[in-house]
Amino acid sequence: MDLKNYSTGVQHIGIPTNDIDKTVEFYHKLGFETAFETVNKEADEKVVFLKLGTLVVETYENHAAALRAGAIDHVALDVKDIEEIYQYINGVGLNTTQDSIHFLPFWEKGVKFFTIEGPNKEKVEFSQYL
Repeated sequence: MDLKNYSTGVQHIGIPTNDIDKTVEFYHKLGFETAFETVNKEADEKVVFLKLGTLVVETYENHAAALRAGAIDHVALDVKDIEEIYQYINGVGLNTTQDSIHFLPFWEKGVKFFTIEGPNKEKVEFSQYL
């Protein structure tokens, strides 16, 4: 399997925050617009997706943001078939977190995703809008 045939690029960059209003205000001043706002009920976190051109930042208020350089939590890749990607990632031994596919009722029809960890402890999320 060639993963690039199943991905359309970066879906979003995830940035945790301790103050979502301050974060949204900052990105608005940079020209970003609020694309979607919700609450992740499972994690009890406010979530805002901010968009500038094709760049999307997901910020979520988890009250555990590091507040130091390297504070970006994850990069999410947009995929066409989350189940097939999940099987591939497991088959080549890259699911070091033993994560499973999750569903969140974000956007119009929801989103399925799972996350792995890279060799430098970076998080890579695979995400499919439904």
